[in-house]
Amino acid sequence: MSAPYLYAVALGGNRRTRHGSPAATLRAALAMIGGVEAVSPVIATPPLGPSIRRFANAAALIRSAEPPPVLLARLKAIERSLGRRPGRRWGARPIDLDIVLWSGGRWRSRTLAVPHLAFRDRRFVLAPLARIVPCWRDPVSGRTIRQLLTQVDRRRPST
Repeated sequence: MSAPYLYAVALGGNRRTRHGSPAATLRAALAMIGGVEAVSPVIATPPLGPSIRRFANAAALIRSAEPPPVLLARLKAIERSLGRRPGRRWGARPIDLDIVLWSGGRWRSRTLAVPHLAFRDRRFVLAPLARIVPCWRDPVSGRTIRQLLTQVDRRRPST
């Protein structure tokens, strides 16, 4: 019997680790997570905040029997094992693993909100997600990932 939940997980990082480049670190994280049903290509994106290094970002569809808080705890343990340390928000980091959506709809606790509170405004999350789950609907807005990406792109200033 297959695991009952599907999760959309965002992956990012912009520092080298023992696994090599940020993109190689994302691949190592995916191997550690397991249950990968689909993974987007890795894209390079400019940083938010004070970091000067570009980020490697991707998204994965993960199958797991774990409820959201249990998966989150496991993702945070994987981050620590790959060199993530508590520190300045928006700074350089070897890995960042976030639950963006799950097949159970909404989840809310003191330490976790699914869908991720900021994902609708982040092209670096939406673009990879659109490559693997373009028709998955945000349970809050009712819009598909593809529609949310189009909205973000329309708001971006043209250069």
